[in-house]
Amino acid sequence: MTHLRRSALAITLAAVAGVTAAAPAAAGPPPTATSPATAPVTVLAQGLDDPFGLSYAHGKFYAAENGSGEVSGFVPGGSGPVVRASGFSGPAGVDRTPSRLLTVTGEGEGPGGSTLFVSSPGSPPRPLADLGAYELAENPDGQRQFGDDGAPLDALSNPFAVLGGRGGHERFAYVADAGANAVLAVDRDGAVSTFFAPPVVTSGACAGVPNNDPEHTGCDSVPTGLAFGPDGTLLVSALTGEVAGEGRVYVLDARTGALRRTITGLDGPTGVAAGDDGAVYVSELLEGAPAGAPEPGFDVSTVGRIVRVAPDGARSVAQVTMPLGLRWADGALHSTAWSVAGGFLQQRGLGQVVRVDARAFVAQD
Repeated sequence: MTHLRRSALAITLAAVAGVTAAAPAAAGPPPTATSPATAPVTVLAQGLDDPFGLSYAHGKFYAAENGSGEVSGFVPGGSGPVVRASGFSGPAGVDRTPSRLLTVTGEGEGPGGSTLFVSSPGSPPRPLADLGAYELAENPDGQRQFGDDGAPLDALSNPFAVLGGRGGHERFAYVADAGANAVLAVDRDGAVSTFFAPPVVTSGACAGVPNNDPEHTGCDSVPTGLAFGPDGTLLVSALTGEVAGEGRVYVLDARTGALRRTITGLDGPTGVAAGDDGAVYVSELLEGAPAGAPEPGFDVSTVGRIVRVAPDGARSVAQVTMPLGLRWADGALHSTAWSVAGGFLQQRGLGQVVRVDARAFVAQD
């Protein structure tokens, strides 16, 4: 799959349509809350509807629930989750800055799609930037947008993650727009600009793959996740058409957008985080999902993993079911989990936020 189409949820499920149809509910709902003493992956919150993006500030986590159109917050060990903002059309990314809650919505059929919203305590979300309009006007990746029949050739704008600036030279907000194939910068007044447009990937199985036009053959990079890294860097995970081994993490200068280095050899990255331990963590939402129809009784809990890339390049992996949004907080990695379980098992409220301890990671084969 070289392009992203429809809503954010439809995107992530498209590659495993056979699994969603065949996986029985008996394949297992997610486990309930666990104790850090008994499991390397600890459930901190549950009952969420397809949680995508994850943020953390002032001791509280925030999760964008793509299935319910809400952003929920909770304090680990406290009650909750509690709805903090609602009424969105397919929220995909969320970030809590010191004074604002930023939310981006994916491409949708109705109003409110492909938009960056801003809210603060006691006030409802307000649209700050129309990202779909920017794509139509500026076309950051330079690819042909419409076919001869006037229909879009693939998703035009499909924001998947948002990250607020933390002061200094950073922008007010960065947005990973998976449809536009670009990282966008948004100013406080809502003005949008292209911060980084990753190149089309032409290595491995992406070589020669047909695209929107002959000038851009290969796999679109498809930005999906954002995180600040050390030394003034911005990390961008890139799905790269879900082609095994061709996923990327681009390490950018957070002020200029200049590419500093690229981490390669990943399988469909959907989120990224930088740890205090110097490692880069990458979620692979659909790793382990069968390419075709699954065997009877296929266990969907085995789908997904998180890859740890150590400072020396060594890799290890932790099995986390359908991880998507990542966030390093309080000295540990946290992730949304069972993030597309609503599509796999046709049940609501299966999503979770989990803490992934260091002992969950084992050396990659």
